[in-house]
Amino acid sequence: MSVSDIVGRAGSTAAQVVGRYRGAVPVPPFRLDRTGARWLLPEVSAEGDFMGVADEVMSGHWRVLALDQAPLGLPPDWNCNPLDGEHFPLNDGRTLSRREDGSGDIKYLWTLNRHRELVSLGLAWRKTGCRDYLDAIGVLMSDWLEKSPYPHGPNWSSAVEVALRLMNWATVWQLIGGPNSALFAEPVGKVLRSDWLGSVWRHAEFIQAHLSRPASAGSDRLGELAGLYVAGATWPYWSQAKVWRATGRDGLEQEVPRQISADGVVLEHSMAAQRMTWDVLSIAALAARATGREFSHALGCRLEAMAEYVAAVMDTGGNVPQFGDSDDGDALGLGQAAGGCAYRSMLATGALLFSRPAFARKAGMLDPRTRWLMGVDAARQFDLLLLKAFPSTLRTAFPEGGVYVLGAHLDTPLEWRIVADAGALGAGAMAEHGHADALSFTLSVSGREFLVDPGSGTYHGQRAWRDAFRSTALHNTLVIGSEDQAVSGGRFLWKRKYAVSVIRWESDADGDVLVAEHDGYRRLSGKPVHRRTWSFDRKTDSLSVRDEVIATMPQLVTLCWHFGEDCLVARSTKGVAVHNGPVRVDMVLPSGGDVSILQASEQPFAGWISRTYDRRVPATTVTWRGTLSPGDVLETEFRKG
Repeated sequence: MSVSDIVGRAGSTAAQVVGRYRGAVPVPPFRLDRTGARWLLPEVSAEGDFMGVADEVMSGHWRVLALDQAPLGLPPDWNCNPLDGEHFPLNDGRTLSRREDGSGDIKYLWTLNRHRELVSLGLAWRKTGCRDYLDAIGVLMSDWLEKSPYPHGPNWSSAVEVALRLMNWATVWQLIGGPNSALFAEPVGKVLRSDWLGSVWRHAEFIQAHLSRPASAGSDRLGELAGLYVAGATWPYWSQAKVWRATGRDGLEQEVPRQISADGVVLEHSMAAQRMTWDVLSIAALAARATGREFSHALGCRLEAMAEYVAAVMDTGGNVPQFGDSDDGDALGLGQAAGGCAYRSMLATGALLFSRPAFARKAGMLDPRTRWLMGVDAARQFDLLLLKAFPSTLRTAFPEGGVYVLGAHLDTPLEWRIVADAGALGAGAMAEHGHADALSFTLSVSGREFLVDPGSGTYHGQRAWRDAFRSTALHNTLVIGSEDQAVSGGRFLWKRKYAVSVIRWESDADGDVLVAEHDGYRRLSGKPVHRRTWSFDRKTDSLSVRDEVIATMPQLVTLCWHFGEDCLVARSTKGVAVHNGPVRVDMVLPSGGDVSILQASEQPFAGWISRTYDRRVPATTVTWRGTLSPGDVLETEFRKG
């Protein structure tokens, strides 16, 4: 961190300590004669998963990360971790310390308290008119407000979680009709409205006072600023709402260029962060539009570029690489209520926001979430864009973000798509959500995944899982010795990082060539540097991957190849044959060396994939292990069988 960031963090911490001893400032009176922005225009005829989610909640069952339909009750215990039953006391939430012993993963509790399910209840009420759904919102809100008083308990320990809850509340508030909702008609309802608005004020002021510092915040800060802005636009009932909007707007205008490259890549190098950042920024942008004062053109360009990046890395089957950390759960209830592919939804919304026919074609269809956000005319506009559509992958190089797309027949049934990571470890001083995956890549053929990024596993769960899924060995790259490319300092800290240099990028009618290297291993004896060359030949639809180690002495190396769980991998005369459904890819391995095929192995940790948070399933890993002398080159080829 810079000196100014260290001083700022110290000042912020001191202010929080003073605030704890000073006590809570009274909530000022609200004025309901001020009209909030209507940024949600739900088309209630749009189908989604919301009726299923709503009925599950009505029966006391909740979807919380790896827990499916957990029987938590109606209402649940908001201060009890659904994972292990640990109950958090109502101490000052700002002093909460996270446990690191493999139990008590607080993400389960935080996810429950984002209140995404209330959005499904609101949609169910709008669709059916059944009062039970509306009353369930009242029961849940009343209980939460009583059981989670400011600033006590775990629900007041994270500014970004407070912001995400506030954004879900803003969605519910509009779905039920705002301050004049039937929920507030009776005297007891008016009490609920007063208590709810009081907590809204507390939430927004909490975010304002606890904004993450720019040096180490990552995408959390974007979520906080977006939540603060949406609060000011949705609930302009206090004079402070102008401050919330100004802080949110100004902060986003400054932070978005710092955290999102001009070519649209979130610099945390996490696809989950790409998605969550899009969610919160797009809703904040719609809220700004509803106020009559949109965000700047520059910010809009970054949003559009974000969607263009996702369109580029998504294969024709809708698969997207799992680069970097992923905490899995939809941050906002509209995503959970919609179901389906979140990345296709992102492209559908982007198509309408920016009038991009290519995004519409890649999305394929208009999803419920986009209908709810864009209104009743969304379907007609989307169909008009489809009529104008042209090939979806308009761009294949993202040099600022460090990602390149190679291949042939993109967005057709014959597609070969290679997504190569030649970027930095992650953003900020800690690179907390990056993985040690320099020069790794994914490979899909005909929309079927072959080489994959195995994902994240967990954050606060078993430390062995956390370390393994972040490691170099669990990515499609080369390992020297048994070391990671970067040196870990904890679950969310890399204390020694690497630099990646792109030496060459060419793309023409004959094929693609990418050459890049990283210096992560120069700390080892012989000061080795790993250089990789990808060459895709469009005449033969084949990929050659050449690895060399520039060093002063021989190095023991391991090539790691991780296949999707739907792949069947078997030895062949020159390497391995891999089937995914009717599609076959032959991998020709370098000569010599020791070849292993591993499945569900824990020593070493290999042959796993984590598609969702805190879950892993068996897959197949192929390794080639041998000694590489200076000047030697390893060549691995991939051909369609």
